[in-house]
This record gives sequence, structure tokens and C-alpha cells, in this order.
Amino acid sequence: MSTLVLAAAIMAGLGLALAVVLAVSYRFLRVPEDPRVEQVEALLPASNCGGCGHPGCRAFAEAVVQGRARPSGCSVCSAERVEAIADLLGVAAGVRVRRIARLHCAGGTAHAGPAARYQGPATCGAAALVGGGGKACAWGCLGLADCQRACTFDAIAMSPDDLPVVDPARCTACGACVDACPRGLFEILPLAQPLLVQCALPLSGDAARSLCRVACDGCGRCAIDALPGVVAMQGNLPVVAADSAARATLEATLRCPTGAIRWVTGAQFALAEPGAVTRRPHAGTG
Repeated sequence: MSTLVLAAAIMAGLGLALAVVLAVSYRFLRVPEDPRVEQVEALLPASNCGGCGHPGCRAFAEAVVQGRARPSGCSVCSAERVEAIADLLGVAAGVRVRRIARLHCAGGTAHAGPAARYQGPATCGAAALVGGGGKACAWGCLGLADCQRACTFDAIAMSPDDLPVVDPARCTACGACVDACPRGLFEILPLAQPLLVQCALPLSGDAARSLCRVACDGCGRCAIDALPGVVAMQGNLPVVAADSAARATLEATLRCPTGAIRWVTGAQFALAEPGAVTRRPHAGTG
């Protein structure tokens, strides 16, 4: 027998032996999957958006079946689908906490002027790498719609002021816009939290107002006027406590000299006309 044939025979024998080992291991060591996982997954929207905190609908279905998550954790499912999943598993649906993407900036083109003319790919990611896109405020929204393009639910439209307008009815809190914004201006917050800081500029006084007319100037009046524990100043910016929705009051906004802290119950900004959607083109030159 030649060396080549012997080597082939050894490899074939080794492959067969390993196949037998794998087959036996699968037979005796495998963990059967609960068939309800597929049933729950079939009731989910298959969007794999991650708004539930899991990497996809399959992972969420497994968590629900195992009792690690409630059916109401899916922010895309209709109320009927949530109840259907709960009935299938014989568990409580859980309380759905509606969340939405909020923008910590109100400095559109009408309020925050340019420092230079940006010419390059029409994306926020590219502009942020080239002198901040030419905007005088180096912390504000660049207005080139990366967030809009990242949103697979058509929940974001661009306003005439080049600010993203999030539709509360469409937003699933998936976080795609959070990841897409190079300046980290989006945050997923409870829709029931009406007190919102619309600024991320860390300067104060005239230095802040010279860059944007609606910038927070760090005066601290909102923290003084709010109920204890609702608003705190961190550096030159107010921060609203995450668990303060029930204690938030309009008074915290009334003495703000620039309107940087707002009482928001729906969309943050307005489009040109009700229902109008302004679409930005994909990356090009400008």
C-alpha cells in the first residue's frame, strides 16, 4: 500500500470516528429546545431592532419563554400580539413602558450658525471628522441625517431647520439613531418623561450663547425651581433624574432664559407641514 493511500485511509478513518463521536454526543448531550420559542418568535415582528434589549427577536423569544423577560418588552409588537404571547405562555404580559429617542440639541440652522463652509460627503460621520462640519457649536447636531438613514422604521424626518424630528408613534426605541449620531446627542428616554434638556454644549454664559441662541448658559435656575431630586447641575448642564417623570413639573422650565430645557410631551420639533417628511439624500458631496 502506497504512502498516499495509507494517509487517505487514516484521514477517512479519523473523520468517520469523529463523526460517530459527534453523533453520539448530540444524541445524549443535546438540550432540547422548548417548542414554544418558535411559537413566540412567530408572533414577534421579526424586525430584530434590539429595542427590547436583546440582540434579536429569537433571543427575546428565548428570554420570554425562560421567564427572563416579559412579552411587553417588545416595543414593536402591537398590544394584541403582546397579549397573544402572554396567553400562549400563561404569563402576565407586563407593563409596557413606552420609550422614545430624544435629541439633546435644539440648535438648528436658525439658531446655531456656521463657522465655516463644509464641503465633503453629506453625512454627519464625515462632517464630524472635518472641522466639525463647519458648525460654530462643536457639540450640536450636524443636521446631515445619519440618524434618519439609520432608522428602519421611518420614524425620523428632517425639519426645515435641519434637525431630526422623531415621530413618537413610529419610534420603537431601537437605538439605531443613538449609534448613528457621531456626537452622541440621542438618548432613549421614557415617553412619559416630559422634562427634556435640549442642549449638550458644556460652556456657560456668553460663551455658550455666542455659539447658539438656544444653548444652556449654565444659570442653574431649572435646578433651583424643580422639585428636590428632579434636576441637578453637572458641570454647566442640567441633568434630569431618570426616575423623576412623576415628580417633574413645568416650573423647572419657566425661568430658563434660552429655552434649553423644555416640557415635551410629543415630538420635539415641528415639520414644515403636518405629515410632511423631508428626506436627505444619501452620502454625496456638498
